Amino acid sequence: MSATDSSLLRPRLLGRATVNAVVAISVLYTLLPVLWLVLAATKTRDALFSSDLLSLGDFSFGQNLTDLFAMDGGLYGRWYVNSLLYAVLGAAVGALVSVACGYAFDKYRFRHKEKLFGLVLAAVMVPQTVLALPLYLMASEAGLVNTFWAVFIPVLFNPFGVYLGRIFARGYVPDEVLEAARVDGAGELTTYVRVALRMLGPGLITVFLFQLTAIWNNFFLPMVMLSDQDLYPVSLGLYQWNSAASVSPEYYPVVIMGSLLAVLPLILAFVLLQRFWRSGLTAGAVK
Repeated sequence: MSATDSSLLRPRLLGRATVNAVVAISVLYTLLPVLWLVLAATKTRDALFSSDLLSLGDFSFGQNLTDLFAMDGGLYGRWYVNSLLYAVLGAAVGALVSVACGYAFDKYRFRHKEKLFGLVLAAVMVPQTVLALPLYLMASEAGLVNTFWAVFIPVLFNPFGVYLGRIFARGYVPDEVLEAARVDGAGELTTYVRVALRMLGPGLITVFLFQLTAIWNNFFLPMVMLSDQDLYPVSLGLYQWNSAASVSPEYYPVVIMGSLLAVLPLILAFVLLQRFWRSGLTAGAVK
């Protein structure tokens, strides 16, 4: 190898090493809190406040799990079911609504279409915390405060999902296929359900995963809307227990165990649906 080739190769290797180092640091930054959570969930209350968290002693995973579902009359199990209802059902219905709206924006012509879509894009930039008080006032007028519907209905409408739905419709559903279905006598609803929706499967899964993550981690809206503990999601319930732990330290192990279990549905959803998610993210990249 000549001196010129060596001088050209050195910056390339240095750049690659720098990128690998940044990626490794990012992975450690992401995984270390999860590792701490896994280790802490196996410890007794006294071991949590000692310096031997990495030791194999004081193993209390089974006891912590039993205490978690027995604490306060088994409230955690109720919170977990609530979160599954809010997140899974809400994400499924919300994804269908978002993709249908995006499909309409892409495939149909109507007055002020682009202006309306501009409002959708503007709504993406509005923080959800800003909307909590107006939503509370509207729910109060409708008599829905402190009910399941006060949390469930607002999460069904996601402007970012509508934007993604339009991108997916443009990338996955050719206009020629829709025209062929119409020539064969299919109505608009039949064309969408039997033709377009099947093509939009990867996009639908992608929007579902984004919705699922957002709703599962939703905290501020339930805190504003709910006062009945039986309606709390996991995020709000664990927050309440963590606040009580400063007075009653026996809550610390169950809060950590509950936090570990709260991560599992999201991990499971991404593992099972990652093939569709990856293909959905590339929608529209290649025509």
